[in-house]
Amino acid sequence: MDILINKALAGDTRAIARIISLIENEDPVADGILRRIYHLTGKAMVIGITGSPGAGKSTLTDKLIEFFRKKGKSVGIIAVDPSSPFSGGAILADRIRMQRHTGDEGVYIRSMGTRGSLGGLSRGTREAVLLLDACGKDVIIIETVGVGQSEVDIIKIADTVCVVLVPGMGDDIQIMKAGIMEIADVFAINKADKPGVDRVAAEVRLMLELVRDKPWTPPVHLTVAENGAGVEEFAESIIKHHEFVKNSPEGERFEFRRLSFEVEDILLKNLTRKAEKVWQAHKSKELMEDLAARKINPYTVSADILRKLFPRTEDNQGTKEANT
Repeated sequence: MDILINKALAGDTRAIARIISLIENEDPVADGILRRIYHLTGKAMVIGITGSPGAGKSTLTDKLIEFFRKKGKSVGIIAVDPSSPFSGGAILADRIRMQRHTGDEGVYIRSMGTRGSLGGLSRGTREAVLLLDACGKDVIIIETVGVGQSEVDIIKIADTVCVVLVPGMGDDIQIMKAGIMEIADVFAINKADKPGVDRVAAEVRLMLELVRDKPWTPPVHLTVAENGAGVEEFAESIIKHHEFVKNSPEGERFEFRRLSFEVEDILLKNLTRKAEKVWQAHKSKELMEDLAARKINPYTVSADILRKLFPRTEDNQGTKEANT
C-alpha cells in the first residue's frame, strides 16, 4: 500500500486511477489509504458544476480547465456520468468530453458512474476529491450527472457550486422550484447567443432579489462556452467566491457543515456495509420462500437484522416488543 500511496502523491496517474478504482469498488483498502492521506487535504479549490443535461456543462468545464491552466494551476476533473445498466461503469468516456487535455500532465480527468447513487454524484465522489486534493491538484472540478429536485449533494463537497442554465429548454423555472436557487453560488446562463437568454437571466435575478439577505449574492453570467465568451468573467467570480468562503465567518460555518456531512457520509456508508453483510448472512432460500408466501413480512426481517447489528439498544428492544 505504501508504494501505491507514494506513487499517487508523486503524481503517478496510474496509481491515482488505481486508488479511485478501489474507492469505486468500496474496497476496504481504500479506507486505509484515505486515513493515511487525509492530513494532506483541505488545500484545493473544489468547484461543482451542475445543471440540466444539454446545458453545456462539459464544454464549460473544458473552458475552465483552460482558464486555470493558463494561471499555472493543476486541475483534477471528476465527471459523474450515468452508469451503464449492464456494466455499472460510466457510459461516457473521459476522452470524448475533454479530449484535448488528456495529454496535459497538469490535468487529471476521471469519469465515475453513478452506480444507482442519488444526488447527482457517484458514491465515491467525495473520496476521489480527497485523493486528488492530497495529490496536489490546485483546482478540482466536479461535473454532476445532471440536476433535479434531489440532485443537490454537490453542496456537501464543493466549495463553490455553479449552476448552469440554458435558454429555450423550458427548464429554468422548474429548476428554481427544485431548490437550485438555494445551492447556487455562481450562475452561468450558457448558450447565451440563443433567443430567450435575457428572460432567463431576468428571472434568475428576480428570484435572487427574494433571498438577498444572504451574505453572498450569486452573480449571474452570460456565457457561450463553445467560443469562450463570458467564461473568464464566470471563472473570476468562482475565485471571488472561494476567497469569500475562506476569509469570512460564513466560510467557517460552511466548513463545519461540510465536515459534518463528511462524517455522516462515512458513518452511513459503514453502517450500510455492515447491514448488507448481516443481511447476506441472514438470507436463506427458506426465508425468501416464507417472504414470498407472506408467512413473514420484510419489516420483521429488517427488525431481526437491526437486533443483530445493535443487540443492546433501547430502540431494538421496543422493536422486539412491537413484533411480539
